[in-house]
Amino acid sequence: MTTYGFHASHEQISPGRLLRDVQQAERAGFRIAMCSDHFSPWSTRQGHSGFAWSWLGAALATTDMTFGTVCAPGQRYHPAVVAQSSATLAEMFPDRFWVAFGSGQNMNEHITGDKWPDKTTRQARLEESVDIIRRLHRGEEVTHHGLVDVESARVYSLPETPPRIMGPALTPGTAARAADWADGLITINDEPESVEKILEAYRTAGGRGTLALQVHVAIEDTMSRAREVARDQWQNHAVDPPVAYDLPTPEEFDLVARYIPDEKIEESVIVTDSTDHLVARLREFEELGFEEIYLHHVSQDQSGFLELAENELLPALERR
Repeated sequence: MTTYGFHASHEQISPGRLLRDVQQAERAGFRIAMCSDHFSPWSTRQGHSGFAWSWLGAALATTDMTFGTVCAPGQRYHPAVVAQSSATLAEMFPDRFWVAFGSGQNMNEHITGDKWPDKTTRQARLEESVDIIRRLHRGEEVTHHGLVDVESARVYSLPETPPRIMGPALTPGTAARAADWADGLITINDEPESVEKILEAYRTAGGRGTLALQVHVAIEDTMSRAREVARDQWQNHAVDPPVAYDLPTPEEFDLVARYIPDEKIEESVIVTDSTDHLVARLREFEELGFEEIYLHHVSQDQSGFLELAENELLPALERR
């Protein structure tokens, strides 16, 4: 049985509005949610970047939903600080918070002024950070010197059960490496064949735990309107790696992405004017074995989507 969740996009919506959106999402029938963690938006047209960790405390306190977020320890966030912040949320809201750790993107990390490392170094830094965080979650005092430095750190306020740590992966290679340390895998929508390869790499390498998927959607009354929303708000997400990992500012993303054709955008966003079509696409991902699917309507106005979810989409998805 797949559980459907709501994705809260801090890049697109102010924190206060997004808090009201997630409360409406719960009323609409969503029981799980996740949010992004950006210092910068993808595009100047999005125009927001609320601090995820402050917002998560408010979201958890004002709903009964389970929440997660994806962050990149090692540069913008010191892993000891991530261990403390995630332990605090898990202590206050037992079994309702998870976190996924990735290697990051320059658009969020360059603000420290430190050199942006290559992918191999970033991956090694991530794995060091995950080990440090797990040790701190066990109550150990940690000293570590490597790609990150920690000196006599200990987290004193710990939850009875540490938060679930997910591995985000966009390629089979990253998925296979995450299998060594993750409690589950999260990826994003693509062609089912490509997503299946990521899942297979994770499981073949011994990966365990929850399989989760974030699905970007633009659903409107007409296809022309849906394409307009997808282009305005999510065209920059169609920029391929490694460029997407290395560009530092929303302005540069806007320059690169303005030439991306609609067909390329629709590889990363399900663009539709039909609930039935969206349900059919989501069923394909259910069949791959995803236990959690988080829906991200890429518009800055979530009200119409949440009404649709309550009245049509979620009831249709519940009919197996």
